[in-house]
Amino acid sequence: MSIIAWIVLGLIAGAIAKLLMPGRDPGGIFITIVIGIVGAIIGGFIGSALGFGDVTGVNFPSLLIAVLGSIILLIIYRMVRRPTV
Repeated sequence: MSIIAWIVLGLIAGAIAKLLMPGRDPGGIFITIVIGIVGAIIGGFIGSALGFGDVTGVNFPSLLIAVLGSIILLIIYRMVRRPTV
């Protein structure tokens, strides 16, 4: 996949993941793209390991894998950045 395709997929996946999991997370379009791209990598790794496939381009199966990876990334971020009382 080209860099532009990763950025587009990352933006879409990050935005969908943040819509599905509202809350206080790092903001901004660049952070959303980074969350989406890293989520796509995580989702692709997990999808490949489980035999579901990987991220191959800007298509529905790749988008679904990238969104699931982005949600996993947001869950991990929230667990790490949990406010101390």
